Amino acid sequence: MKLFYSPGACSLSPHIALEESGLPYQAEAVNLKTKTTASGENFTSINPRGYVPALLLDSGELLSEGPAIVQYIADQAPSKNLAPANGTLERYQLQAWLTYIGTELHKSFVPFFHANEACEEWRVAMKANLENRYSHINEHLAGKSYLLGEQFSVADAYLFTVTRWLKVSKLSLEPWQNLAAFQERVAARPAVQAVLIAEGLKR
Repeated sequence: MKLFYSPGACSLSPHIALEESGLPYQAEAVNLKTKTTASGENFTSINPRGYVPALLLDSGELLSEGPAIVQYIADQAPSKNLAPANGTLERYQLQAWLTYIGTELHKSFVPFFHANEACEEWRVAMKANLENRYSHINEHLAGKSYLLGEQFSVADAYLFTVTRWLKVSKLSLEPWQNLAAFQERVAARPAVQAVLIAEGLKR
């Protein structure tokens, strides 16, 4: 498998999932401005959608969209317990968290990454949305190590990834101590440390 990623982008989530899984994989950076891979390929010829993450399978098929990719990875390494078994209520709860993070958190950061294109009213609205949504997550994490309890899952990798973007919205983890502890807990995982170093996000 080969993951196409951009350092610190949402592709950090499946990168962490791959490292946690122990599965053999390759990772190649993509310049999202020029749409060029580190090896010089035109990224849009690999993924016509033009954005990361994209996972090229050994079969030659391409899988895109982070929540789908991380569940695929988890299912290839069931012994790692990165996702509950398919068909269980716990699996649907995982999917609910992946959806919540994607729609309520991930997308709320968009105007902060495109400040010149976003009106101030939009940024204010999205900042308020982030404050409300993160307050809910902070309450949910009370007494828990991870979103689903004591077992780390691919949903935690996604939450960790988007929460790293808080600085662009000028929000602080200070009001959310459970969330701050969660970020430290995930960051300390050996697989996460390895990926942060590999993407040049940590020395």
